[in-house]
Amino acid sequence: MPLTQEQIIRFLKSVHPYDSLSADVIAEVAPLFEAWEVEKDFSIYDAGEKLPGLFLIYEGQVEIRDENDVVVSHLGLRNSFGERGLLRDGIAVTSARADEHSILLVLPPIPFYKLIEDHEAARKFFDRTRIDKPRENNLATSLVETLMAHSPVTCPPDATVQDAAQLMQDKGISSLCITEGDALSGIVTTRDLSGKVLAKALPVSTPIQDVMTRNPITLAPNAIGSDVLHAMMERKIGHVPIVESGKLVGIVTQTDLTRFQAVSSAELVSEIAHADTAEEMAKVTARIPQLLVQLVAGGNRHEVVTRLITDIADTATRRLLSLGEQKLGPAPVPYLWLACGSQGRQEQTGVSDQDNCMILDDAVTEDQRTGYFAELAKFVSDGLDVCGYFYCPGDMMATADRWCQPLRVWKGYFDGWINKPNPEAQMLASVMFDLRPIGGHADLFEDLQEQTLKIASANSIFVAHMISNSLKHQPPLGLLRGFATIRSGEHKNQLDMKHNGVVPIVDLARVYALQGRLTAVNTRARLEEAQHSGVLSESGAADLLDAYDLIAETRLLHQAELVKTGKAPDNYLRPSDLSDFERSHLRDAFVVVKSLQSAIGHGRGMLG
Repeated sequence: MPLTQEQIIRFLKSVHPYDSLSADVIAEVAPLFEAWEVEKDFSIYDAGEKLPGLFLIYEGQVEIRDENDVVVSHLGLRNSFGERGLLRDGIAVTSARADEHSILLVLPPIPFYKLIEDHEAARKFFDRTRIDKPRENNLATSLVETLMAHSPVTCPPDATVQDAAQLMQDKGISSLCITEGDALSGIVTTRDLSGKVLAKALPVSTPIQDVMTRNPITLAPNAIGSDVLHAMMERKIGHVPIVESGKLVGIVTQTDLTRFQAVSSAELVSEIAHADTAEEMAKVTARIPQLLVQLVAGGNRHEVVTRLITDIADTATRRLLSLGEQKLGPAPVPYLWLACGSQGRQEQTGVSDQDNCMILDDAVTEDQRTGYFAELAKFVSDGLDVCGYFYCPGDMMATADRWCQPLRVWKGYFDGWINKPNPEAQMLASVMFDLRPIGGHADLFEDLQEQTLKIASANSIFVAHMISNSLKHQPPLGLLRGFATIRSGEHKNQLDMKHNGVVPIVDLARVYALQGRLTAVNTRARLEEAQHSGVLSESGAADLLDAYDLIAETRLLHQAELVKTGKAPDNYLRPSDLSDFERSHLRDAFVVVKSLQSAIGHGRGMLG
């Protein structure tokens, strides 16, 4: 059926990013779309073909397959496709086929390029590259929502001043918001209680509404820190309630401002480096969630945020090693403490357990290994647990006899994993290829890493097993609805942004590092080295880096949002919490990862 211009215009107004364009612009763009009516199984385009334009589904469903003919997505109403190839060289990087009778709107290449050139909303929607520059973590320019205390303590207007004073004492706070329902009526501070109640000898049964400050100055969550500073300085106040749509949502105090300025990775590192006990360090590491919020709010890229957070764990580990040696005496032989997992890759977020091991000099005796070094490992691991880096559920820690061994034993481990690969060997090798020295004699690892990479990369059977192992974690792409969420349990209908989000990319990067004998351990660094060394093609690397950035940053933003609402950070995200724009980009990022997995699974890793 032919579509009228009125139907196309009405449809575009319901689809992002067109819904952000003015009516005049939509009226100009609409006639440029061609309407294709296609039957089931119609081949819209094949990988490698020149694209006729950008496709937008008006009605029906389309199946997308990668260059290895593996289904990566089924798209439906309002979904776009073809932009990836258009933004590269105009050549399709996937194939598309109609799942059912469909009507497609097609915007030819030249109008598409002009659309993204002239309109920022379209450019941001279709171009996945993320080149945001970090912003200075500045109090004056930070959003109030990153500064405020959420869920402020409140009481009703008819509460007595004694009740209010008792509540403030119990909560350890210096102000109390007076509310009727969700609406703010006033505010009372300890200064009010002393100046208006005690100084005037009012009875403790006086209603709090008689002494509260009515209609106090308030700000919205999207105000900035300088607004708070100016309000406090001009009115000589120390508390500013935050109100949104008439509802009290938070409060900012002078203490909050001081705390914000005090929390920096350098400050935390310094405090940990001078701590004398694990308990003292734990008070410092407890501030990591707030640091995460500030770093994310400051516009820092995900690899910067995770690097700074990992630096704190590294410092805590080295300080515990030092305290352990003070307690047990100097080490009898040289040793090296190494981290693996997210700490090894310098990719820790607000959720981390500990993964570590020890390499001992070959001169170590069995008594020294099971005596001194076993005690040192326990001291450090126990201390890390106190600091919030909980014991590894898989016992991948230096406290396990298996992971506290002389160098010759470690060489034997790697030789065995490489020459006789099996499921356990694949798993262990994957973990151990992420090793990074933390404290001790780093020279114990240098030769081991170089020799292992050389031997492993030359063993085609082992590489094949590692590739197979890297494909166990799949992006959460559902064939019918875009995302495959968790089906049951505590996290039903949520995405696991760790195991199905970043881990598939971590696994791919590890294989690329193995194939190219690349020494980098950090995932993004591995991808960049794979690109520069030719292990991964320029276009494949560019796509995967963009996908990784988007997935990793979405995960961090989710964790920061949880912290801001007083919850513990986790890796489980509801797609419904994302906008259409965010869901579309996240889905596209997962499609890129699945395509690169397909390429490496078909022996085409270098061509991805």
